[in-house]
Amino acid sequence: MFLCYESAKLDHHSIHPESCLSSNHASLTIDIPIYKEDICTSKLLIPSKSDQETAFIKEIILNFKNLNTYSIADTDNLECIVNQLRAIIDQAWTKNAKKSKISKHSKQWWTDECSCSLNNYRTTRSLDNWKNFKKIVKNIKRSFFDVKIQEVVNKSHGPWKLMNWINKCKLPTIEAIKRNGCLCISPESLWDALHNTFNTTLNRRVDPNILHEIEHKPTSRWYPFSKEEFKQAISKCNDSSAPGPDKLTWRHLKYIIKQDECLINIINIADACINLRH
Repeated sequence: MFLCYESAKLDHHSIHPESCLSSNHASLTIDIPIYKEDICTSKLLIPSKSDQETAFIKEIILNFKNLNTYSIADTDNLECIVNQLRAIIDQAWTKNAKKSKISKHSKQWWTDECSCSLNNYRTTRSLDNWKNFKKIVKNIKRSFFDVKIQEVVNKSHGPWKLMNWINKCKLPTIEAIKRNGCLCISPESLWDALHNTFNTTLNRRVDPNILHEIEHKPTSRWYPFSKEEFKQAISKCNDSSAPGPDKLTWRHLKYIIKQDECLINIINIADACINLRH
């Protein structure tokens, strides 16, 4: 029996020699203490394309465009500005996020209308309300997946892209190693190719004066980001990506930079990071 070092709490075992019968092995039982642990079954979230998400983005825009990012002179000032931006996002998230219960029945297409109709059926237990609930769920599911299909079709230019089995199967790019026109298919030939390749420069003298022949060029300065450059880079990002630790997705950022003041502030922060090497 192997126990963890200094695991006194697990060292409560019993040997039962009377239960071995014809075997030469006795049964062993051990008591393992199980401590109470609180498992979180809910989380805060903002549903996509909801009124809460609209209010979340509007509040970020309202506070972010009033942030002064024109005088970032050092790293301390830069970190202060970034912390203020993080506080703005956290405050907007806490204000507009709602608590959602985590379960195996959680669905992306589920809406408040589904919950309302289900509660109505549970209250009355009538057949008409049950049929109404099933009808509402069917229509909402159809609308949800129609939007998803249109997103895939518009991005991949073909409904067949929805099926993985229809796509081309990419073969692994494997090619045998060659040396002097011959394939290295044995351990001896592979070792010979490796040894001769990496030891060809052994004991060879190197002339460092060749470095003086390289033309010296002045260091080029960093040109600030332009608005169009930033918009083009953001436009290529996926709208359905999961949010990061800052609670923002690429779709949120695309809405935020539509406000010219917010776009200028983001560019100022990005340029400051480059110029201050932070």
